Amino acid sequence: MTYVPARNIIFLSYALSYAESNNINDIFIGVNIVDYSGYPDCRPEFIESFEKTANLATASALKKSFKIHTPLIKLSKQEIIALGLKFNVDYSNAHSCYDPIHKNGKYYACGKCDSCILRLEGFSKNNSCDPYLYI
Repeated sequence: MTYVPARNIIFLSYALSYAESNNINDIFIGVNIVDYSGYPDCRPEFIESFEKTANLATASALKKSFKIHTPLIKLSKQEIIALGLKFNVDYSNAHSCYDPIHKNGKYYACGKCDSCILRLEGFSKNNSCDPYLYI
């Protein structure tokens, strides 16, 4: 299991600061509970708690509340990849790897970490090949 301490707290904190500075009240994050690999900050309870905190801790929330949107939270990796394929996401431009390797000026996904395994399974279940480079 790979674990990045408090990663979604950090992402949401930056997003909240940007949103408040730009009069934006809707914040979107791609957390996922189904394949979350032990990340407690991917759970709906965390998102609800952060949203409540955002609305207590910011001046602009006194006028209009912040809403944290999690459109992928209950989708499987297979469903997320299918959705991306439907909308022509160029998956060759992004990887999910937690241990990428830089070689000859390019980054390659390891294919062994939890994130790579889930991603590869998602593509396989969609009868598709992941276009990202793997070692």
